[in-house]
Amino acid sequence: MRLKEIRKSKGISQLKLAMDLNTNQNTISRYENGEREPGINELIKIADYFNISIDYLLERTDNPRIQK
Repeated sequence: MRLKEIRKSKGISQLKLAMDLNTNQNTISRYENGEREPGINELIKIADYFNISIDYLLERTDNPRIQK
């Protein structure tokens, strides 16, 4: 998952992301380190937050744009 890469490229801390997504920093850290996988609702929240596709977040494509 590209979460850490995307978050860092936007200059957003784990704490800020966690607060904005109504979760905790430890959860974000675990997502980034592969210790835990987000569920579909969390994937949607993360993708919406960064305005990217879930496929891009999950490294299924190199195109971050949301396809309509």
